[in-house]
Amino acid sequence: MKNYPGPDLSYHDPADPNPWLALSLETTTPIRPEVKEAWLRDSSSKSRQLLLPFARPLARFFIGFNQVLKAISPLQINWPLILHRFLVSGLKTFVRRDANYLILRHFNIGSEILAFIAANVKGANVPLNPLHPITLNDLLDNVFLKHDLNLYNFIINLNREVREKGLEIGPVAFEDLDLSMISEDDFDIKDLPNRWLNFIDLETAIELYTPVFQFFLPDKDFWRSVNSLQLDETIGIYAAKITDKPEHLILLNNKHPLVAMSTLRAGHRLVLHGLSSEMLHYLLVMLKREKMKHVRAAQ
Repeated sequence: MKNYPGPDLSYHDPADPNPWLALSLETTTPIRPEVKEAWLRDSSSKSRQLLLPFARPLARFFIGFNQVLKAISPLQINWPLILHRFLVSGLKTFVRRDANYLILRHFNIGSEILAFIAANVKGANVPLNPLHPITLNDLLDNVFLKHDLNLYNFIINLNREVREKGLEIGPVAFEDLDLSMISEDDFDIKDLPNRWLNFIDLETAIELYTPVFQFFLPDKDFWRSVNSLQLDETIGIYAAKITDKPEHLILLNNKHPLVAMSTLRAGHRLVLHGLSSEMLHYLLVMLKREKMKHVRAAQ
């Protein structure tokens, strides 16, 4: 991923410190360096500063409007193919390169995290449906919808295995951890448009597209998708148990899956979900690197 203009981090005035410089230099948050650069460039954009304050209340209004409309209308719209064509067209035309990069990464890292958990619950046989889009056109295959379905199906199938076979999701010895599915590279993401119209940041795009997502799907599908965000806690606990590193759970923001939350804040919660996923994946990358060092040292 090439560098593109972002905040000026070359100058520091103690009387007027640059918050983006502080976040760039700070290293306690585990996140891939290239991802952090893209995230900070996107977050410091004029779009986020000027458009997001208007996009967020507008999006929440239409979420409420759609909710009422779907409750009283006899017609239940279920057009996932049209939805994905609309979303991909919008991403190509209006969304920043950094934001599209982060979106495509999300499906890849999500698939690898689920594969890691499945491989390290010994005795479990959990079917997976990995998603590895590397271009925006790859998203046309209902990838946004499949991403949520994969998560629910994974949790259902994993826990059926655990119950039926008397298994346990617990610590795996460091030398026995299977990290083969965790990628250290950047997934070869390509063909990201960077024209003058590609100006909308990640968070604003998510806010604007959330009511669109809601409109083109049945109400139960949208509700299921929004509440999948709270499964961050469930996946985080699985990973923490397997790696025996519970301190990593402090990074979670979407919590308490037994308490369904309002769909109005879905956009902001989705951004937090993306960040938590990036952090968990990078923790697994660092764990893989540590294991490789041990292997080389033992040879």
